[in-house]
Amino acid sequence: MTINVKFFASLRESLGQAEVQVDFESNLSVENVWNTSTDHKPLAANTLCAVNQEYVNLAYVVQDGDEVAFFPPVTGG
Repeated sequence: MTINVKFFASLRESLGQAEVQVDFESNLSVENVWNTSTDHKPLAANTLCAVNQEYVNLAYVVQDGDEVAFFPPVTGG
């Protein structure tokens, strides 16, 4: 099974990639997707996660063909 993973804004810059595909054989949570696609880099607690353009928590289990996106928290003033 394959899912597409996208990184936005400062995450894209710090990881050096905008998109990656992850192949898996068993159920993966969004947190497992992060660990697999980033070689276990630390995930900030306030990172936003979405599956198929719907916000989800880290325990959400992805399915074949899903698109998982990670967004840094929005800041500014």
